[in-house]
Amino acid sequence: MKIIRINGGQTLSDDLRGGVVAIGNFDGVHRGHQSVLDRALEIANENNVPALVMTFEPHPRAVFTPENAPFRISPAPLKAVLLEKLGFNAVIEQAFDKNFASNSAQDFINNILVKQFGVSHVVTGFDFHFGKGREGGPAFLMAAGEERGFGVTLVDAFRDENADVISSSRIRQLLIDGELGEANALLGYRFTVEGEIVKGRQLGRELGYPTANMVLHQENGLKPGIYAVKFRDGEGNLRDGVASFGVRPTVEDDGAPILETFVFDFTGDLYGQNCQVHLVSYLREEQKFDDLDSLVVQMKLDDAEAREVLMHSKPISTLDQAVCFDD
Repeated sequence: MKIIRINGGQTLSDDLRGGVVAIGNFDGVHRGHQSVLDRALEIANENNVPALVMTFEPHPRAVFTPENAPFRISPAPLKAVLLEKLGFNAVIEQAFDKNFASNSAQDFINNILVKQFGVSHVVTGFDFHFGKGREGGPAFLMAAGEERGFGVTLVDAFRDENADVISSSRIRQLLIDGELGEANALLGYRFTVEGEIVKGRQLGRELGYPTANMVLHQENGLKPGIYAVKFRDGEGNLRDGVASFGVRPTVEDDGAPILETFVFDFTGDLYGQNCQVHLVSYLREEQKFDDLDSLVVQMKLDDAEAREVLMHSKPISTLDQAVCFDD
């Protein structure tokens, strides 16, 4: 899949022009987003044209209200992986800044959708707004499509089994609260973080539990605690493990939060690799122990519980199978 970053008037290559474009931030690529994305894929397949996704980087709220910007459920590289697994041909990452935001809705239609993309069909959520001051809305987009010769499909908000709307903000709060199971159910796959494996104090090695350490973005939204996980190394190999996220209160006085994963039945060097951790189940909260012996006793219990959980875990969707289970 191609990842195309645009910040100007460049056009797409001929093999991608004339395609169906799904437009949105799609942070999390959750089941609500997938209702929009699946419709775009259906239309593209019906018409034998490329299926594309247009997103905005950084998140618009990070530009207008950086102090209140939400943490990213799926940063751009991970989002591209998810979209590729769904079947898209390319992701177009539009550079978003105040200069871009000042363009009119008509400019967005003429210069980007028509001139740059040669779009044949646009699929987006029912409440999509664009252009300076959010002047362009669903009616504007549909009228522009009729005038410029491209189709428009608006998809209603997707609701869960309890008729509640699935949203990125709802999922963020569930992750903060440690309600990982419900968050994963709304995502349609296991919440995933990725990053480079770095060297730590190597205390885990001394205790018999060497860990692969990953420093997450400070605003990551993950609740401190112990998790049963699936770990994918930089070469794509998938293994089970147990991870601890937090400040290591037993051994640190003022430690920075870090994700430490003990990968089951593995010996090797992961330093410098960009790896993914798929969080399957939240086991318990982080706690401080009186001594290292007590910590090791609990680590053995966490190890056993995680193995039991992972032994019985099954994919919750075809996307979950592709992202979190397939080697």
